[in-house]
Amino acid sequence: MNLLDWLLVFLPFVIVLTVGLYARNHVKSVADFMSGNRSAGRYLLAIASGELQTGAVVFAASFEVISRAGFAMGWWGWISTPILLIVGISGFVTYRYRETRALTLAQFFEIRYNKSVRLFTGVLGFIAGILNFGIIPAVGARFLVYFLELPTSVSVLSHTVPTYVILMGVFLSITLFVALTGGLVTIILTNCLEGIISQIFYLIIIFTLIRIFPWEHINAVLVDRAPGHSMLNPFDTSGVKDFNIWYVLMSISVIVYGTMAWQNSGGYNSAAFSPHEGRMGVILGRWREMGKGAVVTLLGVCAFTFLNHHDYAAQASLAQESIHQFSDFHIQSQMQAPIALAHLLPTGVRGVLCAILLMGIFGGDATHLHSWGGIFVQDVLVPLRRKPFAPRQHLWILRLAIIGVALFAFLFGSLFQQTDYILMWWAVTQAIYVGGAGAAIIGGLYWKKGTSSGACAALITGSALSVGGIVAQKFYGSHPFLNGIQISFFASLIAVAVYIIVSLLTHKEDFNMDRMLHRGAYAAKEPTAPAASKGPGLLGRLIGLDHNFTFTDKLIAGILFTWSMLFFCIFVVGTIWNTIAPWPISVWSTFWHVVGIALPIFFAIVTGIWFTWGGVKDIRDIFRRLNRERINHLDDGTVVNNQNLDENIAEHVSKPSRPAERV
Repeated sequence: MNLLDWLLVFLPFVIVLTVGLYARNHVKSVADFMSGNRSAGRYLLAIASGELQTGAVVFAASFEVISRAGFAMGWWGWISTPILLIVGISGFVTYRYRETRALTLAQFFEIRYNKSVRLFTGVLGFIAGILNFGIIPAVGARFLVYFLELPTSVSVLSHTVPTYVILMGVFLSITLFVALTGGLVTIILTNCLEGIISQIFYLIIIFTLIRIFPWEHINAVLVDRAPGHSMLNPFDTSGVKDFNIWYVLMSISVIVYGTMAWQNSGGYNSAAFSPHEGRMGVILGRWREMGKGAVVTLLGVCAFTFLNHHDYAAQASLAQESIHQFSDFHIQSQMQAPIALAHLLPTGVRGVLCAILLMGIFGGDATHLHSWGGIFVQDVLVPLRRKPFAPRQHLWILRLAIIGVALFAFLFGSLFQQTDYILMWWAVTQAIYVGGAGAAIIGGLYWKKGTSSGACAALITGSALSVGGIVAQKFYGSHPFLNGIQISFFASLIAVAVYIIVSLLTHKEDFNMDRMLHRGAYAAKEPTAPAASKGPGLLGRLIGLDHNFTFTDKLIAGILFTWSMLFFCIFVVGTIWNTIAPWPISVWSTFWHVVGIALPIFFAIVTGIWFTWGGVKDIRDIFRRLNRERINHLDDGTVVNNQNLDENIAEHVSKPSRPAERV
């Protein structure tokens, strides 16, 4: 790292400080702090939520997969295309959840079931969340230690302290500033600005790597694999243990089943200024992911090439020495990519990547802190109180809870010894909550016969099976069928059956879905998208379009669906073809060069321009909405008689003008 690199690294700090100081003046209520007073537009949501996936820990997790499976697993990933597209376009779960006006998922559980379910899910979700988050600051800090080639330990008051622990403390302090100053308003604005800058930085990295690493070198390394471990041919991967077709199939089931269940970015689920705008944010997020994938893939395969191709042996020798110093396989697996990137990237580009990683750390970790701290207050403390918190008191308690989550993450990251892949740890800790919550969410939103007993039974079942899986991993971790995604899949499957059976056995009367969703006689006066000139056709209805889609919305969703289905068709035809007459490795090489590298680069350029325009527009619009929105201090997450408190006492809503005092 030289002066230019360090100047680029300080860019995220400037953004965080500026946005934090400015946005805090727009936080005057709990609804502001928790969901930006439901004022976010689609591009703001798409870009900001995408930053959650750009931290150092996400890069490390992706590199683990690439180093073991290469491009091959991407082929099987196309199985999910039609399913995930229909889920996203139709607004499955997300649309109805936004209609409930709940600030947190557990608040919805009280509206739909009862306070006991809310408390149980609040405690369960909080515990699962902080365990899941616990490794993230540590992995991110360790990544930066080796990427920046810092000493692995330093002496503090005659005690030897790992450098990553100190760095973790610094990063958590900065993310606390983001989360505490303005809650979701600061987080979503910071993430959006960082995402816009990252889109430009992605292009710098992409074109640098293309210049340094010719495809011939990358291909030579990817081809040189033992039978059954191909990184190019998906039909020659029988020896790949963890990241294979079964991993993909189970992941699809868990993703659909757990739609919106995992609350690491819970504030975004209620932040849209209308249910349709939230749905469009999800659709646009899929567009943006197409371009961002080019960076992660290129960095992964180029790092792998640098470490394994003979032309780079002299340069890579120091990197290899650093990698082999780790005795733990999983730490070695996580750190080989950052160490390689530290040696292969030129001056300036190294600083660009470091800035992207730091922006991802600040934005992603702040989102986690806000979500888990908010869940503890909103879904554990608030339901336990007979008298609601005063607005100022409520906001200070939210901030204290966020500080508590940060302290836990620091201690957990300093002491916990990780023994599994990052993705597997995430899968099994998420299953502690999602394993049962998925059934309660889908059943609660779409089935009027679902009961509180059914929800509790499903939650207990999913949690117990997942915790049992974690314990089993500790004792039988070498068993070939015992990994995180498999534990999550089977726990979810059994929880669904339990929810249905117990609900049918305990059902007494149908739940009033219209009141919960503010439909019919209970319709809420909220902004909606302009009505389309005419209703969607048969195909549009099949994929989830409705009257809220304008012509432009239909175009965005339709092109995404058509483009993605094209690759699903390629998958189907290619699978049949290879079953009859397998493609030679040269064909697979050319195929992935185009599909895995060239097309994502094209989308990175297009979405970089497109989303920069949309993001700037939405940043301007959210301030306009915040300035003219009414302050409703009763909109604080309290539920009375299966309704949000403010819906029963509407006359207590404050006047339209927003007072100057900042709470």
